[in-house]
Amino acid sequence: MAFTDWLKKNVMEARETLGAEITKFKSKDLLEAVVAGCALVAYADGSVSSEEKQKMMGYLKTSDQMKVFDSGDVIKIFQKYVEKFEFDAAIGTGEVMQAIGKFRGKPQAQLVVRVCCAIGAADGDFDETERAAVRRMCSELGLTPSDFDL
Repeated sequence: MAFTDWLKKNVMEARETLGAEITKFKSKDLLEAVVAGCALVAYADGSVSSEEKQKMMGYLKTSDQMKVFDSGDVIKIFQKYVEKFEFDAAIGTGEVMQAIGKFRGKPQAQLVVRVCCAIGAADGDFDETERAAVRRMCSELGLTPSDFDL
């Protein structure tokens, strides 16, 4: 199977299950973890351009899975994490890991990783730096990256 076929298949499968799972686990901590993880993936190459911010926020605002959350909250949280990365990447990464670490050993941990994979692949190019960022999240959450084809 070609990588693009694999990517399309996995993104479609993730989208089909994310809506129900996000609704099931809807909470402020989950929103924080998901958006923090999205910021980490967006910042994976060392900076978040205006275009990347717009694409990320556009995805979060229009995603059927993320519509269960207030878009204003999503924007504020995303911007908070991006600003931490812009100040210092190590601090930003530490803050993200703290937010997602709350879900270590919980079923929501897999959800956080799947959402970040879907966002990393949203532009059709889930590149190695984005994949490495998600692998780091897996490590923080005690998950096996290969379970997510990372």
